[in-house]
Amino acid sequence: MAAAASSSSSPFPFPPRRPPDDTLFYAIYPLPLPTGLPPPALLASLQSLHLALLSHLSPFLSSHLFHRDPFTLSLPADPAAPCSLCSSPPTPHLHGALRFGDSLPDEWLAVSLLFALTRAFPDTVARAWDSDGDFLLIEAAFALPRWLDPDTAPNRVFISRGELHILPPSLFPHTPPLDAALRAVHDPSVPTRASDAVQAAIQRRISVTPAENLHTARVVAPAPVAKVLAEEPCLVARAVEGFYDRDVDTMKHAARMTRFLRGPAGDGVEMVRTSVRLTRAMYAQLMQQSFQAPRGYPMPRREEGPDRWVEAELGMKIACGFEMMYQERRHEVEEGKGSTWEVYRNSLEAAGCFEGLLPGSKEYKRVMEDAMQYYKTSSLFSRTREILSAPVHRIDEILAMPYSAEDFQGINLPPSDDDSWLCNGEDELNAELHERQKEVEEYEALKKRTKGQKQNVSSSSSSQPSEFNLGEITESMQDFVRKMSSFEGAEVPSNREEMESVDLDVNQFFKAMESVLGKASQEKAGNDTETDRKSSSSDMDFDDSDYENDSAEEAGDKDMDDSFMETYSDALNQELSNTSIKETFSRAPHHTNDEGPSNVADSDGEMAPVDVDLNLVESFLNSYSSQQGLPGPASNLLGLMGVKVPPPDGKKL
Repeated sequence: MAAAASSSSSPFPFPPRRPPDDTLFYAIYPLPLPTGLPPPALLASLQSLHLALLSHLSPFLSSHLFHRDPFTLSLPADPAAPCSLCSSPPTPHLHGALRFGDSLPDEWLAVSLLFALTRAFPDTVARAWDSDGDFLLIEAAFALPRWLDPDTAPNRVFISRGELHILPPSLFPHTPPLDAALRAVHDPSVPTRASDAVQAAIQRRISVTPAENLHTARVVAPAPVAKVLAEEPCLVARAVEGFYDRDVDTMKHAARMTRFLRGPAGDGVEMVRTSVRLTRAMYAQLMQQSFQAPRGYPMPRREEGPDRWVEAELGMKIACGFEMMYQERRHEVEEGKGSTWEVYRNSLEAAGCFEGLLPGSKEYKRVMEDAMQYYKTSSLFSRTREILSAPVHRIDEILAMPYSAEDFQGINLPPSDDDSWLCNGEDELNAELHERQKEVEEYEALKKRTKGQKQNVSSSSSSQPSEFNLGEITESMQDFVRKMSSFEGAEVPSNREEMESVDLDVNQFFKAMESVLGKASQEKAGNDTETDRKSSSSDMDFDDSDYENDSAEEAGDKDMDDSFMETYSDALNQELSNTSIKETFSRAPHHTNDEGPSNVADSDGEMAPVDVDLNLVESFLNSYSSQQGLPGPASNLLGLMGVKVPPPDGKKL
């Protein structure tokens, strides 16, 4: 959904592009929002929060492996400007984007980290979205209120204090501004916490431990590959990506293997046994694809056993992935301007951190030292991302170190994990489908119970609270119709009981309506002609001579109009008598004799008269119930007429 942020809130004149399907976006906001601060103070505030959050996550991030990109947080280029990543107004925040690829558990792992951060830092509020918009709502779809959908969700779904919060329409009938929504979520006195059913659905999804998504395997690989994996285990993600996304051009690099199967002097390298940690998605991508080893690649004989063959084949695929990735990245032009420190220092100067300070002065040196300390500290946590974005340089550094095959001998390697889960996908899928089917059945049962309660309420006025009378609806509507309106439009009093009686010429009202519809009343055509002429002359201020000139023409057309309308009415009634439209109205009992009421139609086929008051009440109640607490025509009109209808099912709106 959408959703990502609504396009209406985007500061750019063009519609935002659809986010990638395999990327999670998230933002964390400090509360109360540090607005009104000068740029240096705002930057310092966000930097302090940045370090605190990264320090809290560092024990986990340093040991966990992500499928594509690691979980990171960064400061916007300009905290006081609109954010292009979040498509949001200039609200101070930290943000990030995590490309999870085919490993959907990585997305939910990142969401669990957001819940953990807001729980550890109560003065922060987070939100997360992807190409589906507010995807957290999809997981709790059967527990959400009916008014919540992708169109009403923008700026309403947040994570605060380790729980999901949803801003109800009673607070903001329309899409709320981001800053106002954040203040409402942070205010404990404002009821924004989602229901227990919604919380339970989200917690079930994020309760899976990260270790359940990892797989450890023994492999036999060239010594350079083992050295890279020992120094930077996270680079295996790029190797698997290079192998899985290979094409004809990259396959040529794997056929030569000039980097990882040749020594510095062009000679061969030794094969060693090592252990590698993968995500389950990585392991499945390697194992489920058939791949012929390049010519000259040392593979064991199958007679040596299936375990030895599997280890060598898995190592061969990883080595080929490293080769393809390395050679492709090396040919890419991806060097930036200056070092990351230079870029960071330039951003500080653009933000005005050194404004008014002389280079070399004591205050200038102090600000520079603080900036350098922050850069060094934050770089420790962003180093993994830098390695993954520019792996060629890091691989060259590692392979330039002295190493040999003996470094990997005599090491007690952990055993390979059981990979039976590769073949249990059908059982897991059936279990997941069974769980979803159970949710659907519970939802349908609840909907039936709710529908039955609504039918009971509408069928018997005695089931309504004692302070509410269904007759008030008909009385108020009749008073509203009888009230005379002025040129300013219809007037509805704030208190229905204080309405004053207004004189209304009913005959003249119906005559005016019939003149518009082109059909006069046959019963009073002769008796009321003179009255109509006088009143029309006085009320409409027609000229008498013009009226007399037109009267002869109108009299000539009157018989033709009456004949046509009578024929048309008979044909229309005949057409409607063959349909079920008559069953859509509630009708008054039609007595044909003293024994009791007859059916809807009597023996002559004439339908019983429609009970206008009953249909009016039923229509109002059905419309009011379908609003689900949102503003709508029924509640607005009843409120203006002073009628208070209790909420559906006794819930508080």
